[in-house]
Amino acid sequence: MNSVRKFDAAALCASALLFAVIQGLIFAEIIGPFWELNIILICINIILAVSLNLINGYTGQFSIGHAGFMAVGAYTGAVITVKLGLPFELGLVVATICAGILGFLIGLPTLRLDGDYLAIATLGLGEIIRICILNIDYVGGASGLMGIPRMTNFTYVFWIMMFVIFFIKNFKNSAPGRCCLAIRENEIAADTMGINTTKYKVMAFALGASFAGTAGCLFSHYFFLAHPASFTFMRSFDILTMVVLGGLGSMTGSITGAILLTFISAFLSDFPEWRMIIYSVTMIVLMLRRPQGLFGNKELAANMFKFGGKK
Repeated sequence: MNSVRKFDAAALCASALLFAVIQGLIFAEIIGPFWELNIILICINIILAVSLNLINGYTGQFSIGHAGFMAVGAYTGAVITVKLGLPFELGLVVATICAGILGFLIGLPTLRLDGDYLAIATLGLGEIIRICILNIDYVGGASGLMGIPRMTNFTYVFWIMMFVIFFIKNFKNSAPGRCCLAIRENEIAADTMGINTTKYKVMAFALGASFAGTAGCLFSHYFFLAHPASFTFMRSFDILTMVVLGGLGSMTGSITGAILLTFISAFLSDFPEWRMIIYSVTMIVLMLRRPQGLFGNKELAANMFKFGGKK
């Protein structure tokens, strides 16, 4: 346990160093506005990927409606700051809680389903959330909610990302997290051993949804706008691709997948006519060569720790 704490402390120090370097490069204008935008987008995508990995990778469910919870967070946070004139920090907390409550309410009936049935249900529910928002005039309807202040910056998004990563890491290693892993491996055996499978599936689903709401609030307060077109089922598929590319059940993989796909999208921005073709071919090749994802269900940090322990 002491070794794990030392490793976590070392990881936190490395993160602080990384933050200081990137922040310094931004202040020195070595990193321009375009790449600053993409770095912030990477942090938001990492939050989305690791939160979906909690549902799909650690608990073994198949949710493809993550963009719906992101939309709830984006609009809830925007209403708090724009309509009610309250602080951004409060909007961030309320957005997280509202998305988590909705995830809990949706998870209760839907997580009794399995496999493809659950995927279809979550896809439909994600679209229902988007269509409901589309028809609410109070939040702009089809035009979206505009005039959102840019409150998200690199400092906010980086440290919130680090909090989410460490929270999910610790949850995985806790007793409820072990129950989620047992459900992933064999739900029938877990139920036989006395684990309340519905309880832990709903818990993981609600936590994943709440962090998607956090990412949505950060997203809307960086791009000045919350628009229904930003939260379609294609956005859910993008997040799912990040998780599958990195490896289901690997937080390291989710982080790597989010970074890779965001950078690929940024580098191909100069070739809009070829962008989706190159993007799709890259995904096909990677899945053919490495169908379990880049990391499978392994953690790079865990492997490094074990290697250091043997020495």
